[in-house]
Amino acid sequence: MNDETVTTTRPVRVLEPDGRIALGELWSARDLMVLLAWRDLKVRYAQSLLGAGWALGQPLLMMGVFSVFLGVLAKVPAPGGLPYPVFVLSGLVPWVFFANSVTSTGQSVVGSAQLVEKVAFPRLVMPIAAMLAWLPDLGISIALLLGVMAAWGMAPGWGIVALPLFAVLAVCAAVAVGLWVAALNVAYRDVKYAIPFLLQVGMFATPVVYSAELVPDSAQVLYGLNPMAGVVEGFRWALLGTPAPHAGLLAASVAVTGVVMAGGLAYFRRVERWFADVI
Repeated sequence: MNDETVTTTRPVRVLEPDGRIALGELWSARDLMVLLAWRDLKVRYAQSLLGAGWALGQPLLMMGVFSVFLGVLAKVPAPGGLPYPVFVLSGLVPWVFFANSVTSTGQSVVGSAQLVEKVAFPRLVMPIAAMLAWLPDLGISIALLLGVMAAWGMAPGWGIVALPLFAVLAVCAAVAVGLWVAALNVAYRDVKYAIPFLLQVGMFATPVVYSAELVPDSAQVLYGLNPMAGVVEGFRWALLGTPAPHAGLLAASVAVTGVVMAGGLAYFRRVERWFADVI
């Protein structure tokens, strides 16, 4: 009896991104997203001297520097007679969150090279998880701001109920910009060197250390093309009771955030298929 070798061919299914934004995929990978965010959070504060205290130290130190050089020496005015340290801290809280989120999001794909090369999962998980890891710092910074306000005998008014909306806008702005940076950083590694410089310029193009009231009404809409302009002004209105953000400025910030996010999602999904090849 002759032995016969039977060769069985199993069907092979090849999975490739189709460029569409599948929210169901993100939801199914939510556990991985939380795990990556928790990993980033632990790595950031592991074996650090101050630990989570850095979430307090960074905005406090920047508040002190700006208060001395701009508030005391340059005498930059704060609207409504507000204490300049409180005024500038209210702008630093959302800006520091945005800057840190964009920086981390931009490195999320390149920093997870081994995971990208070996595991199949929605690549959008990585930049979103990198942003989520900074949400605890945002919460701590807001608590710090409330404490500083209390030290000056100030308390937020009813506008604080709108604070979550502006926090969501800050999150959307961070993700929108971060998606572009994350995707571009895979192809062009010098992007990571440009981002810190652009963020420094962006801070002074945002009403962090000065009031948007200094911008003429005719230029408010143009100024609002900076997504964080509406966020910073919204934070101040919600917490300090400053005048509400100019309608044109806020509308422009929301619209630009939506457009940048839609474009970032589409571009990220289109190029993610070659991440593993060039990372």
